[in-house]
Amino acid sequence: MKIIVVGATHAGTFATQQILTEHPDYSVTVYEKNETLSFLSCGIALWVGGHVSDPNKMFYSSPEALRDLGADMQMQHEVTAIDTASKTVSVTDLTTGAQFTDSYDKLVFTPGSAPILPPIPGIKAKRVFFCKDWNDAQRLQQNADQINSAIVIGAGYIGAELAEQYAVNGKAVTLVDALPRVLAKNFDASITDRVQDLYTAHGTTLALNEKVVGFEETDTQITVTTDRGDYTADIAVLAIGFRPHTELLKGQVEMLGNGAIVTDDYMRTSNPDIFVAGDSAAVHYNPTGKSDYIPLATNAVRQGMLVGKNIAAPTQKYLGTQASSAVELFDHCIAASGLTTEGAKARDVDVATVTIEQDYRPDFMLSTTKVLASLTWDPVTRRVLGGAFYSQHDVSMSANVISMAIQTKMTIDTLAMVDFFFQPNFDQPISWVNAVAMAAVAQADAVVTA
Repeated sequence: MKIIVVGATHAGTFATQQILTEHPDYSVTVYEKNETLSFLSCGIALWVGGHVSDPNKMFYSSPEALRDLGADMQMQHEVTAIDTASKTVSVTDLTTGAQFTDSYDKLVFTPGSAPILPPIPGIKAKRVFFCKDWNDAQRLQQNADQINSAIVIGAGYIGAELAEQYAVNGKAVTLVDALPRVLAKNFDASITDRVQDLYTAHGTTLALNEKVVGFEETDTQITVTTDRGDYTADIAVLAIGFRPHTELLKGQVEMLGNGAIVTDDYMRTSNPDIFVAGDSAAVHYNPTGKSDYIPLATNAVRQGMLVGKNIAAPTQKYLGTQASSAVELFDHCIAASGLTTEGAKARDVDVATVTIEQDYRPDFMLSTTKVLASLTWDPVTRRVLGGAFYSQHDVSMSANVISMAIQTKMTIDTLAMVDFFFQPNFDQPISWVNAVAMAAVAQADAVVTA
């Protein structure tokens, strides 16, 4: 069987590995427009902040590794068109300019996503940087010691982490976002209010609920103009999100409104000879039971592996995702899985929620610290739909617990009584996950009896 893989960041890399591991006799050609593959862009802010031992270790695979498995690696080759009727792709060699066509039996479409670039005057200025790939990472890291100030546009995970690293390294930072809260799409206000306090405590200017309308560059600085004011710094970094890079298949397979490609349980598109995974694909979002667009490396890796397992025949189903994630900002751990109340509202899902705060371990210990925990559930079925945690203690694995609860359709009643260990070094007799679930049960029962 002849397979063509379009793009090899995470999903394409894992799909290629899995296909050739299970089917070493298959002909697999990978077309990748860049010189590298498998770059972990989630480490860019850490590299900029001086926390990476060796940037080469931010790659977990290479063209050579895939060639060793048997792949025909065509690096710096861009697929410019796909004809699903004839099962052909048009390709340009970016080093020579040569153009040619190639054919496939099955197509693995994994080109990933592209940064959102709104048509704002001055957005292509030299002092406007991006935070997406290896080339972006090198540019940001190389000038990190040369700048004294930065404007970060976008307060999602990428922008929040980058702004934090600039701040703790002594830069004057302005964090701009059109939404009214930092990490507004990831956490509810009970957590983001505290995160915002951390930024202001570290000297960061928060320009929230402000829309960027222009950039103006001089020889030494750049001014970012919003609908509410002007901000000037040495550089501006655009981190306002990504869009699925799916133009080549537009009109040829089923897509969501934003262009993310819809798949079945086996990663097949509406055309069964075309598989899609990673940032180009919609995910099966378990808290709602619907397709959604949530570009995370974890989704890309699992979907890519499933492409390899299902390329010959439907074998292993996609379990879907809870979009579990975590971030460390100013020595605080912030983690979540599933729906927030704001996320539920945006998806027209009715939820109930409760928030508690308790010390993570007994007061008789010489030290302890608070854990803020929230839980979201379906008020009718009492099924767990989401949870979030905030603390100076490492509570990141709590998001995985909530992920398991959502995945297995656990109720708040069951989660409240799940057997978690107690040991004074680590937690309370009733852990914070049990405790927030118990609070949810008490609140739900009070509503029923009212």
